[in-house]
Amino acid sequence: MMTDRRTEQADQNAAIKDPDEWVTGDEPPTAAQESYLSTLAREAHADLPDDLTKAEASKRIDELQAETGRGQ
Repeated sequence: MMTDRRTEQADQNAAIKDPDEWVTGDEPPTAAQESYLSTLAREAHADLPDDLTKAEASKRIDELQAETGRGQ
């Protein structure tokens, strides 16, 4: 069976949701987020607030990935 790449890409894009729209966005970050944020912050020589939400952590991960060149 052949897969239509346009349909596959559209399905992947539909699954990506803005962290501000997450139902659980106000919850504390996951352990995985905290661990990765710690690594990224160390590499970027950046400080992290102690009270990030899950959604804020996701956004900060994106920012730090851009700064460090990770996740490209």
